[in-house]
Amino acid sequence: MADDQGLDLVEISPNANPPVCKIMDYKKFLYEQKKREKALKSKASKVVVKEIRFGPQTDDHDYEFKKKHAIKFLTDGAKLKAFVFFKGRSIVFKEQGQILLLRLAQDLEEYGKVEQMPKLEGKRMIMFIAPKKK
Repeated sequence: MADDQGLDLVEISPNANPPVCKIMDYKKFLYEQKKREKALKSKASKVVVKEIRFGPQTDDHDYEFKKKHAIKFLTDGAKLKAFVFFKGRSIVFKEQGQILLLRLAQDLEEYGKVEQMPKLEGKRMIMFIAPKKK
């Protein structure tokens, strides 16, 4: 029957009893399947992560400047990775770094929510902030 119509006989489910087959244009079927997968892939959103780096003794003006950039990143829909980098012996100021990140989280409360609280990883204290949905 498939040869008469100029189409292909395609086995849909070989494990069924009896196996299910369908008469169709196989090349067209593959094309449609690829098209569907491509459409699904294009709809998937890509997550952008922006980083902001602080020192343990970051000054107020520098903090405000970086906070302004953080607000811009969050309003654009990017995730924010804020971290305090401890150089040399400045690791003794861990509390200052944590206070700085918590202050940032409190200031950015209306733009995003904290995804991960400040956590020390080696010489960095890292905190993630995700943008709020519109």
